[in-house]
Amino acid sequence: MKLARFSKKMKLFSLGAATLLAAGVFAGCGSDQSASTSSGKTYKVGIVQLVEHNALDAANKGFVDGLKERGFEEGKNITFDKQNAQADQSNLQNIAQRFVSGKMDLICAIATPAAQTVANATKDIPIVGTAITDYVGAKLAASNDKPGANVTGTSDMNPIKEQIDLLLKIKPDAKTIGVIYCSSEVNSEVQVKAMQEYAESKGLAVKVATISTVNDIQQAAQSLVGSVDAFYEPTDNVIASAMPTLVAITDAAKLPIICGEPNMVKAGGLATYGIDYYKLGVQTGHMAADILEGKSKPADMSIERAKDLKITVNKADAARLGITIPEDVLKDADLVD
Repeated sequence: MKLARFSKKMKLFSLGAATLLAAGVFAGCGSDQSASTSSGKTYKVGIVQLVEHNALDAANKGFVDGLKERGFEEGKNITFDKQNAQADQSNLQNIAQRFVSGKMDLICAIATPAAQTVANATKDIPIVGTAITDYVGAKLAASNDKPGANVTGTSDMNPIKEQIDLLLKIKPDAKTIGVIYCSSEVNSEVQVKAMQEYAESKGLAVKVATISTVNDIQQAAQSLVGSVDAFYEPTDNVIASAMPTLVAITDAAKLPIICGEPNMVKAGGLATYGIDYYKLGVQTGHMAADILEGKSKPADMSIERAKDLKITVNKADAARLGITIPEDVLKDADLVD
């Protein structure tokens, strides 16, 4: 009788253990499935920004927010290693090597020199770029339609014709345009060449001064004052990082600056028809999400152009220069006081 009771208890114990084991198996399956779709992996993403200025800062923030929109959120399933090279090539190289040795799942490179450096450091880690004008010209992609390697991203190529047309609306008596840019920035060379061709087709003369660092801006600007009627400034990172230096000279000479992008207007330039760099960053973040999700590879992802353009006018600078902005320009413009 005792043996029978013991046998019965053992059967109940075995049944309970089997039930618990089965429940554990199913719970484990459910847990694995949940992990594979949400928290199964924490991705490591390196962000390298060439230099600190408003446009690149906005693109950086937009990139992180774009990934978050797609479910990649810091503290949950992604960690960011954010680095700023402060426009120093040796810093760029050290950051690139850090990202490679850290085995990042993806790298975001903000501005052309940053992308060129990380592309030289790795052919395996996916790279998405933003605030880059010409991927092909910078030797980052074989073509815009099919980059062919590990680099893709968004282009900030300006609507240069529309910007020169805007200059002529605001300053219809302009005959000669001055432009200053950093000679080591391929993106600036591309923009200035395109601007020069279009400006000359409109009967305008163009005078160019090149710089190497922010320390050269004052001398370059003063060399053009007196021989130009207005300035055009592309999305040059050196100029963008030191707009107040340039504006101090051009405002004193009553010369307007038509800029490559809105943040340069906010920093003291007169006007632009340009890119929203925050939205460009968001667009780049969505491209990165496609890569992390395994939907696409950089080699097959077309370079994307900016989707949002707008007129921005600095009313305070217009007042300082004594320039009246035409109503047809103001009606659709974002205004900076």
